[in-house]
Amino acid sequence: MAEPRNDDFLDDIANVEAEELAAEMAEMDDAAIELDELRAERDEYKDRFMRALADAENSRKRGDKARREAEQYGGSKLSRDILPVFDNLKRAVESASEEQKEVSAALIEGVELTLRSLLGVFEKHGVRIVSPQVGDRFDPQVHEAMFEAPVPGTKAGEIIQVSAEGFMLHDRLLRPAQVGVSSTPA
Repeated sequence: MAEPRNDDFLDDIANVEAEELAAEMAEMDDAAIELDELRAERDEYKDRFMRALADAENSRKRGDKARREAEQYGGSKLSRDILPVFDNLKRAVESASEEQKEVSAALIEGVELTLRSLLGVFEKHGVRIVSPQVGDRFDPQVHEAMFEAPVPGTKAGEIIQVSAEGFMLHDRLLRPAQVGVSSTPA
């Protein structure tokens, strides 16, 4: 019987080791692929988390803004509905003649006090009067032109008559001042 050669034995060991090494490398490649997949999944979840966080912050900011606007402008409908009451009280005081003021002094004084009280409530809630004067420049942002007429001695776009005062709620227009405007004189 022939003795195995030492070289064949070494070759067999080398082949076995090479196969084991190849198997280990294949496992490492699989692990690297799995690791890359896990990293991609992690990045996707991180991106989704960051977007959800940004959405939550945006929602909070929108909610805060809506709350502030509700606090500031929530009473605009009620304020707008009370404006005719102000107009009527003011007309009542202005329409009283001197004789009527003497005869009904207490009544006129009561109406004036009610009018001042209403103005105090307006001021407390941010409602202010827009009171243009004759000769002021017409501003379509706060004035409503009720008519236009050529008036000598005026420039086009000047206010020639004030029919009703306007009102602002903080920085929003509740009702424009109603005015007559000069057109270019003929």
